[in-house]
Amino acid sequence: MARILLIEDEAAIRRVLIKILTEESEQYEVEEAADGLEGIEKIKDQDFDLVLCDIKMPKMDGVEVLEAIMKIKPEIPVVMISGHGDLDTAVNTMKMGAFDYIAKPPDLNRLLNTVRNALDRKELVVENTRLKKKVGKNFQMIGESEEIQRIKDVIEKVAPTDARVLITGQNGTGKELVAHWLHQKSDRSKGPMVEVNCAAIPSELIESELFGHVKGAFTSANKDRAGKFEVANGGTIFLDEIGDMSLSAQAKVLRALQENKISRVGSGKDIKVDVRVVAATNKDLKREIDEKKFREDLYHRLAVILIEVPSLNERREDIPLLIDYFSEKISTEHGTAKKEFTENALNTLKNYDWRGNIRELRNVVERLIILGGDKITEEDVNLFGSKF
Repeated sequence: MARILLIEDEAAIRRVLIKILTEESEQYEVEEAADGLEGIEKIKDQDFDLVLCDIKMPKMDGVEVLEAIMKIKPEIPVVMISGHGDLDTAVNTMKMGAFDYIAKPPDLNRLLNTVRNALDRKELVVENTRLKKKVGKNFQMIGESEEIQRIKDVIEKVAPTDARVLITGQNGTGKELVAHWLHQKSDRSKGPMVEVNCAAIPSELIESELFGHVKGAFTSANKDRAGKFEVANGGTIFLDEIGDMSLSAQAKVLRALQENKISRVGSGKDIKVDVRVVAATNKDLKREIDEKKFREDLYHRLAVILIEVPSLNERREDIPLLIDYFSEKISTEHGTAKKEFTENALNTLKNYDWRGNIRELRNVVERLIILGGDKITEEDVNLFGSKF
């Protein structure tokens, strides 16, 4: 049952609102407070799904209450209750973060619809927070080596800016992970993070994928479609394997970076976009430039900040930490108890030639957990670890 806090100094109004919320709908539990100070104390001590707050009150008015809630528990939606002379203030409170306002005397349908919408929004906020935590767990940077610490330091400095970042490194080293950390630690973290694998999209479709298309632009274009740049507006677009992008698509990406505008395939209309671009590649782009396969001007637009992710062989001291992390994660996924690795098993794995980097290490750990004994030994590693 949703819990609602009603902050209102007029007892008659409180009675009317409580009657509507409890008798017309049996799904709400209403707690009341006679002034703003009492309301704030209850918010500090209890959990509420929604706050209904009058604007004009003694001791602490509704605007001050809203400001306090935004600091204490910003996830709680607040609906303001306004008298006839408070309408301008009510509109201004929405700019401050209030969900909506209702006028006195309250209309039954208007009140119930506003409450339902506010509670739906609370559920969305909670779900988004849960998903972000889940995403954060999936993209942890595990390691204490000097190389990893250097990358973390760069991310801390670069993430709050809008500087473009080019991430380089071998396949399987964790370039995608670095991109997610840049987004999560940026001011754009509330916006979308859109990933595009440039190597997985056919060259004839990459422009449509990035910039969208209008109906009739080509044979299978049955309707207008927004591209990834539009979808990422206000957030981050991650162009993975950008070295595999066609030269014609590179030219359009360059324009988007220069002018913050894109145009859909088949349309001459410009669309403004506000997107931070993070790119990644396993190729030597300077060699690609020499071979006329990659535009030098685009390279310089992308490579404002360069982050090179080391191979696993260059950070062997992190291997035990990674194994422990993967062991716990994989065991949870399989619904089994976490398996320990003996010191000899860890040393054997540390000395392995990890050509597939972290991706390969994860596969080996999963194979050992499935096929090995209750405790993973050096014998298990020799028997199962290198079976490809």
